[in-house]
Formats: sequence, structure tokens, C-alpha cells
Amino acid sequence: MLGHSHALSGLAAGAATLPGVPVHGTVAQVAWVSAVGGFAMLPDLDQRGSTISRMWGPLTDAPSGVVSAIARGHRWGTHDAVLAPAVFGLIAYAASWQRWSSLLLMALAIGLALRALHFVIPGRAENTVIGNLLLSWGGAWLLLEHSPSPGWLPLAIAAGVLTHIAGDWLTREGVPVPVFWLVRRSRLAPVHLRTGAVVEKAVLVPLFAVATVVLLYRNTGARDLVDPLLAQLG
Repeated sequence: MLGHSHALSGLAAGAATLPGVPVHGTVAQVAWVSAVGGFAMLPDLDQRGSTISRMWGPLTDAPSGVVSAIARGHRWGTHDAVLAPAVFGLIAYAASWQRWSSLLLMALAIGLALRALHFVIPGRAENTVIGNLLLSWGGAWLLLEHSPSPGWLPLAIAAGVLTHIAGDWLTREGVPVPVFWLVRRSRLAPVHLRTGAVVEKAVLVPLFAVATVVLLYRNTGARDLVDPLLAQLG
């Protein structure tokens, strides 16, 4: 799937899972949804030249090459529905114990979401290395400064990664058979949807966008703000 499709599906998944995750208060809820949306781009770190590898220039491009080598190429290790959430989740668990590493992960998630959703954001700052760095790190600092320590980061990264894998599972390239691909390379590709096809752009993307808005309305305090306004209009 395209980058913005992954990000939008991640935002929808983040909004859908709000009732079942340990986040409380508007700021923490925004942080959770933003993190899942951004981390839904993370598995593509295994591909040099992808949106995530280009995001912060050499700061993301160099790790992308390392991840690609460890994952044995694009759409293998980082797209394993068992190993990828577990490994990324363990990394996030270790990072959540330190403020600076939590800030790094949150900035990475925000930066990815900004890059993927640039088509609905005015201007081009989020598409530049410096602009994205400033926006993502500034946003991460604000969110973490006004919410409790994000012990939920491992859950957010696992949810985002699984959402990405589910999306790519629908495409004709498919995803690896979990764990067993290490012995014999094989893929799961039951649907064969072409990446960037009309179905993705005209059906899935609007569906993810609407689902995100509706779920945020239902699962956050937005309802308390919107309902009185709707009552006045009525």
C-alpha cells in the first residue's frame, strides 16, 4: 500500500483501540493515535529510498540500510506478523524507560505521519528534512511534556506495525509466512490488490479517513465538545 494509506489506516487503528489501551486524557489519547499512525509506516524502514528512509536524510537512511540487511530485504523480516511486532515492541519497551529515547520514538512516529499525510497539510515544511525534524521533535516534546510517561509505546509500535502488515497482506506482493519464511521463503498474498490502484485511492483511503474521524468522535472527549454545537445548530 502507499504511504498515506498506511498512515491513515494506522490513525484509524489507533482511534479504534483507544478504549482498550492505558491512555488517559486528551493529550495522551492524541499521542497514542499519532504514534500508531506513524508507526504504521515503520516496516518500510527495510527499503532504502522509501519515505521513512528519506525523512531525516542520513539520520534515517543509514539505519534503513542496516535494517534491510538484518530483515533480509524488503517485505521480509519487518513484515513478519509475529517477529516484527515482537522485535519492534521490545525495542520500544527498552526505549520507554528513558525520556530521550521515548522522545526519539515519538518524534519518529510524528515525523512519519507528517510525511505520509503531506497531501492534506498546507505548505511543504513537513517534507523537508529540517522542517520535519523541527515539527516532529517539537510535537513529541509537547505531547510528552503534558502527559504521563508513555509506557504504552511498545503497544503503539506493535499496533502500527501489525496495521502496516495487514495492509500489505492485501496487495499482490503479499507478506512473508510468519517465521517459516526464514527456512523457506514464501509469501501470503490472497487478494492481489495492486499498490496505488483505484480501489486503494478511491475506496480504502476515504474509508480510513472517515473511520478515523468517527472513531475519534466516539472514543475521545470530542463528543462532549461537538454534541452541544450540533444541538445548537439543530
